[in-house]
Amino acid sequence: MPSTLEFPFSAPPCGGATKEVAPGVLWLRMPLPFALDHINLWLLADGEGWTQVDTGYGDGPTRALWNSHFATTLDAGPITRVIATHYHPDHLGNAAWLCQRFGCTVAMPQAEYLTAHAIAEEHSGFGVAAIAALFRAHGMIADHVAALERRGNQYRRGVPELPFSFLRLQAHDEISIGANRWQVIPGHGHSPEHASLHCKSMNVCISGDMLLPRISTNVSVWPVEPDGDPLARFLDSLTAFAGFPPDTLILPSHGLPFVGASTRVEQLRAHHDARLAELVAAADEPHSAAEFVPVLFRRELDLQQRFFAMGEAIAHLNHLWHAKRLARLIADDGNIRFVRP
Repeated sequence: MPSTLEFPFSAPPCGGATKEVAPGVLWLRMPLPFALDHINLWLLADGEGWTQVDTGYGDGPTRALWNSHFATTLDAGPITRVIATHYHPDHLGNAAWLCQRFGCTVAMPQAEYLTAHAIAEEHSGFGVAAIAALFRAHGMIADHVAALERRGNQYRRGVPELPFSFLRLQAHDEISIGANRWQVIPGHGHSPEHASLHCKSMNVCISGDMLLPRISTNVSVWPVEPDGDPLARFLDSLTAFAGFPPDTLILPSHGLPFVGASTRVEQLRAHHDARLAELVAAADEPHSAAEFVPVLFRRELDLQQRFFAMGEAIAHLNHLWHAKRLARLIADDGNIRFVRP
């Protein structure tokens, strides 16, 4: 196993350009209005047209870039199928728009499709009020909770419309795209039922958000499953990537394409092990998740980053609680703290 990752491409495609990374596989890069400022999308040659994997954030700058692609890359053939790896707005944001334009249907896992609709409509534990209540119980200060509530449902800003129907993708399904077959690799923890795509014949994997080269994937606890252990599910899901041939080209949603899947899996496991050890060391007295956030994130966080940092802190603390490395204390007022047993 190599000790470092290899990056076959030194720079991403710019603006409305594309870059071929494997035969019939084109790389597009679209902007994001966040600190993480881009997403990689993938066009797969599919007969007389293209299969589009992920769609970008549903805002004006992204749709302007899409319109430039319609006049250039897609002038040779239409999008005949859209695949969304998961429900997050940078992946699903333009799915309905593209499907309406080209008369096709989005393919995605059922849990991802249903979660998208639940969040967009703020059903039960999927709404902003439920998230605010969870974070309040885990020690988020009142000003930060109020800012979260004022921000409202951000999901609809990135996903202005949702597909009203879908084609279901399931774990280990094989999809024929052009002359190749792609297998669905299931992933959990980052989202309910993430679908990466692996083509053995080309030795290429579209990893989505499950395997990123430079940053660790966000793994958070949300109010619909407040006692869950998504970090355990995420770490377990990485096993599939560790088994790829060492020269497999990984196409991530963020960062540059890379070679060295097993190396990256080991790096991520070591990263989370170190973070968990730091939390245990800091838990000599009871602390809330909000008080543990600086242990995991030592930089200043904006509102968007603080939102994800809280979810991730709870995920790591829940993991330690399930492993009996920390005890969880629930006060009469519902406030939650963690401490070494």
